[in-house]
Amino acid sequence: MPDELTELRDADEFEQLLTESARRPLLLYKHSLSCGTSAEALDELLEHISRGGSDTRYAIVTVQTHRELSSLIAKTLGVRHETPQVLLVRNGAVVWSASHFRVNADALDTALTAPSPAPPPTPTTTPTEN
Repeated sequence: MPDELTELRDADEFEQLLTESARRPLLLYKHSLSCGTSAEALDELLEHISRGGSDTRYAIVTVQTHRELSSLIAKTLGVRHETPQVLLVRNGAVVWSASHFRVNADALDTALTAPSPAPPPTPTTTPTEN
């Protein structure tokens, strides 16, 4: 694995990456050791990483060895679990995802160069008169 790809092993590491996603996008890849499609998607992710030029944090979780963490990720981010699956996280929220054959180097390039969505508006309050 390239140095740019962090292997996630526990909830604390995941929480740290979620916090960091406020400053730097996180591309989280959920991998299955027993799936040929997942192996192909991993090759596509590695191709994307080898192209360089992105200030993105990359992480991988292997579902067979870290099933609880994989479930925590799905629950925390509000996404249905799939493998292979890529989740692009900015400011602690998924802004783009892909699974199965939609995980390819070109799609990753495009997702990471797309403009970030605007943050939600700040609620305003108006003083009430008595």
